Amino acid sequence: MRRLGGLALAAALVGGLLGAAPVQASPDGDEVVISEAYLNGGSSGATFLNKYVELSNPTDEAIDVSGWSVQYRSFSSTSAFTGVIPLGEHQIEPGGTLLVGANSNAANGAALPTPDVTSNIAFSGNTNGGTLALVSSTTALSGDRAAVLGSDQLVDLVGYGASATYEGSAPAPRQYSVTASLNRTDAIDTDDNATDLTGAAPTPQACGEACDGGVVTPPGPAIDATIAEIQGDGAASPLEGTTVTTRGVVTAAYPTGGLDGVYLQTPGTGGDLDLATHDTSDGIFGYSAALADDVRIGDLVEVTGEVTEFFGLTEITPAAGGWTVLDEPVEAVKPATIAFPLTEQERESLEGMVLAPQGGFTLTNNFATSTFAEIGLASGDTGLPQPTDVARPGTPEYDAVVAENARRLVTVDDGATVNYTRGGQDDPVPWLRPDNEVRTGAPVTFTDPVVLDFRNSLWKLQPTQQLLAGGDEPITIGSTRVAAPQDVGGDVSIASFNVLNYFTVTGEIFEANGLGSCTYYTDRTGARVTVNRCNPDGPRGAADAVNLARQQAKIVAAINTLDADVVSLEEIENSAAFGIDRDTALRALVGALNEAAGREQWAAVTSPAALPESEDVIRTAFIHRVGVVEPVGESVINDAPAFDNAREPLSQEFRPTGGDADDDFVVIVNHFKSKGSGSGDDADTGDGQAASNASRVRQATELVAFAERQQTAADTNRLFLTGDFNAYSKEDPIRVLEDAGYVNVPARYTDKVTYQFGGLLGSLDHIFASPAANADVTGADVWDINADESIGREYSRYRNNVTDLYDASPFRASDHDPAIVGFNAVVADPEPEIGPTRITVTGTTGPPRTTISVSVVGGEVPADGGRLLVLDRRRTVGVATVRDGQATVRLTGVGRGKRSLSLVYEGDDTLGPADASYAWKG
Repeated sequence: MRRLGGLALAAALVGGLLGAAPVQASPDGDEVVISEAYLNGGSSGATFLNKYVELSNPTDEAIDVSGWSVQYRSFSSTSAFTGVIPLGEHQIEPGGTLLVGANSNAANGAALPTPDVTSNIAFSGNTNGGTLALVSSTTALSGDRAAVLGSDQLVDLVGYGASATYEGSAPAPRQYSVTASLNRTDAIDTDDNATDLTGAAPTPQACGEACDGGVVTPPGPAIDATIAEIQGDGAASPLEGTTVTTRGVVTAAYPTGGLDGVYLQTPGTGGDLDLATHDTSDGIFGYSAALADDVRIGDLVEVTGEVTEFFGLTEITPAAGGWTVLDEPVEAVKPATIAFPLTEQERESLEGMVLAPQGGFTLTNNFATSTFAEIGLASGDTGLPQPTDVARPGTPEYDAVVAENARRLVTVDDGATVNYTRGGQDDPVPWLRPDNEVRTGAPVTFTDPVVLDFRNSLWKLQPTQQLLAGGDEPITIGSTRVAAPQDVGGDVSIASFNVLNYFTVTGEIFEANGLGSCTYYTDRTGARVTVNRCNPDGPRGAADAVNLARQQAKIVAAINTLDADVVSLEEIENSAAFGIDRDTALRALVGALNEAAGREQWAAVTSPAALPESEDVIRTAFIHRVGVVEPVGESVINDAPAFDNAREPLSQEFRPTGGDADDDFVVIVNHFKSKGSGSGDDADTGDGQAASNASRVRQATELVAFAERQQTAADTNRLFLTGDFNAYSKEDPIRVLEDAGYVNVPARYTDKVTYQFGGLLGSLDHIFASPAANADVTGADVWDINADESIGREYSRYRNNVTDLYDASPFRASDHDPAIVGFNAVVADPEPEIGPTRITVTGTTGPPRTTISVSVVGGEVPADGGRLLVLDRRRTVGVATVRDGQATVRLTGVGRGKRSLSLVYEGDDTLGPADASYAWKG
């Protein structure tokens, strides 16, 4: 992609072309291009430690890139580019290059030549790819492909892998190799990523001092301004670009950790604020590492510098020595007592001020806690709901949830930009310890003041100095772990468990047997932990036996503690993909479960004889508790075309041990198409359901028909649908199932959910019951052992941090929480019908030992425990207790001749009293 630049720009102005459409590329080159991108730095076997982007100037004049940026976003995104790397004050000499360093996957490979620009931005090097843009500003680009390519600030763009944003006919090829980069031959750009870039050995070239500088406009004379005047009442400063002199008390200082500056606040401000009238902030960030090193919290400082906007944060950037610590009396700054949630305007009016947040908060995002020490909070007593888990997509209710989530969210940070998983980083991560939790859903209370900051497109609450592990944390976090799921009752329980790509064929075995080659995620030392990608498609789990043992220990502890009788499994290895028995991994898991239990407690449901011609490398499966339930007949796989891009449903009929056919029930385990990618009718429509929703709807529709066939085959109307449906509770596929009469059982009994994504909490995993099965349900629970936990505790993040966060407990055995349902599987005999109490004489014997036999019943219920009296003209001549509806009464003193005897039953706990007469001849 080319824009008019250098002499071409001057010619365009003379020719009156200002405002015309961007000029198309020419092989000769008239602007800076992205000439190389190395995307797997630091991985096992990598050539270089860090990823990088190299920029080239193919022209014969120096090009000033001051104020430009390199930007990155994920392959499917149409939102703003999330990784923005300012290029600072640089120019690129004719034919020269500028080297922009990025993050490292681990600690492997040689060091780069010293980059001209450094960053921690993580470019994806996996199958999905991503998008890189060279932009003539530091404002993040946004929008779909057309919007990005049409931006007049876009200089060049490279979409690679499965990127939806690219130049020309297609993205550049996927780049699996850790020893190759995407290269542009001789900086030639024809605006077609697919043909312009190919894989080749990485050759990073830095510019060095020759690129320093650029065209620098000297600052104008300083004007005096208060901090409130600098901030203004909008998102950007009305004095942006102006050199100002202002005064403030240092409320926070960050000489270490990468923030490189201080927060200043006008003396005497803060305290109790009325946000209805407080519309301008009294705090501001002073960007200077030297300033931060020279002052202390509480100092009164006068600062002179240019007002800038750094991705939405208003700053003053003083020149060297552009500040004075004043020795004069100063009125203290008071933390503003502020209750969340806050609107965007209210946050702007508090930007840079020290706060004492009031009220309760709930932890809602811990995904980046082990990496960047960030913790997402939601004001109130719940985390942020995934909008489509609580509202139908595209409705006003959905929009209201999105808006309310934005008002409630704020992120607590550590006062640093450190990546604690990066190779060579020796500081322990704050917040996380082996003996604490930091779980989503946990209550949070502020105990120390914090500063309202804006970075990485997030409003953040920063401690007043860099937080180090073991330091004074400004919040307290409650404990929410439970040792086992709630008792769900019933005589049989059914659970669903996603086992996080449990593969007994490790990457090491795959490669050793010549099945293909793999790349790996590694720990801080460069040791392999989990598979990244294999070519051809292969294992997705542990890198080797040692890491498999860590993964297996957590899964075994979780399933044995879950204590369900039937467990449906998702994301377990399909061993047939590697030319061995399909159930190899399943049997290995059952063996590990039984070994840990100390007895033959579990058995696997074996694969059926009829298998699909083509399957994924992961599958669904069942295990069951021995002596509680047993399979009836073979399982059945639904090999319908609707599941060509998903895992096929697996159906199994079960019977309680010792029961009969009336007690049978059917369970069908599912794993629908994921949300990550899709084209055509599967493209993400932006309604909140993500990609491939159309496929999931087709899969839900086919599942309903398959379930009907399975009920008919098993001659039962009691059926459960379990698994990972990759659809939240109010999305279209779930509506299909509910419209067919199926009941989302856990949702009836608990508000706990099974998954966390982007700080939003919702359920992708469900257990549905047919109406007849639902009538026998006794309870349900979601055992929140996985989704709420920091990913830093997962086996896949072993030794990612200086602090070892791994243990063999159930917690973070997977990324999905198991759901469990209890129900009464054994069909009880119908209750007998109670009717009026009726007395019948069934036999007599004559003298001298005269007796009378009597039956006493009430409908279908026999009398039991009550007295039966025989009267002769009101005189008792016999008494007996009725047992199980029968009594034999011995008669004494009955008069001779024909008599009319009265029989009186006094009643019992079930039947009422009754009487009858009997003609007796003595």
